[in-house]
Amino acid sequence: MTLFGNQGIAGDRAVHSPVLSDRDFNRFSAFIYETCGIKLPPIKKTMLSARLQKRLRQLHLDSFSAYLDYVLSPDGQAQELCHMIDVVSTNKTDFFREAKHFDVMNTITLPDYVQRMTHQSHKILRVWSAGCSSGEEPYTLAMVLEEFFSKYPGLDYSILATDICTEVLAKAEEAVYTDEVVAPVSLMLRNKYLMRGKGSHKGFHRVVPELRRKVKFKRLNFMDRDFGIEQKMDLIFCRNVIIYFDRKTQCALFEKFYRQLSPKGYLFTGHSETLEGIGDRMERVAAAVYRCCK
Repeated sequence: MTLFGNQGIAGDRAVHSPVLSDRDFNRFSAFIYETCGIKLPPIKKTMLSARLQKRLRQLHLDSFSAYLDYVLSPDGQAQELCHMIDVVSTNKTDFFREAKHFDVMNTITLPDYVQRMTHQSHKILRVWSAGCSSGEEPYTLAMVLEEFFSKYPGLDYSILATDICTEVLAKAEEAVYTDEVVAPVSLMLRNKYLMRGKGSHKGFHRVVPELRRKVKFKRLNFMDRDFGIEQKMDLIFCRNVIIYFDRKTQCALFEKFYRQLSPKGYLFTGHSETLEGIGDRMERVAAAVYRCCK
């Protein structure tokens, strides 16, 4: 193992930058697929090489094979695996992304639940943002649910937000966003649910404590045999996540979501995603919105 030491000159790094061989790429690709279900075809080799370079520099490793050997070691499994998954996973999200889904919530799913909840002992709507990235989706859900349930005293909601990436989960829990990121939030909701920064924090906004308390964040790998979630979920949002998985993994994941849903629960997916494997057990109620038939 060779150390980079203090050879921090950009030109030297360019000369000595390690090259990701086809053999090492295939090893990474197989390991990443087995570990987190993300499929990396050969066209992704340049992307993977660029993203892992930073980890090699931080660990002072001079080759990708040395890095993978480290990740596969007991120490690497404990200390580096999460960092590797962080850099290979894509974390794209926005407040009110695919906004029509929130219209469907207000006009179909939430009225349906209010009708059911008023006749049941179960008074808390359980929502899961699966693949929550840096928190924009679960906080959007919290704003929509807070507005809706304010009209129904005695009914409430809770949100579980999960992601495989520890880095984005830390950002999500911090709940601080720039002017540009909160731009899709209406002025009315911004005034109610976002605190505007002052002085050195000008240009930043933080979600109010009342909403932050409604969202519980947790690291979760979709590839784990058991999600470790005891309670059934009434609404699951898993949008634009499974597109990175192959068909076999998608089928297995949808089957898990189906088992995790409460009877007549709703699943929201990305508009380009289809319900492989469980389509006959879910009723389509709107574009990329499905109700469980059990």
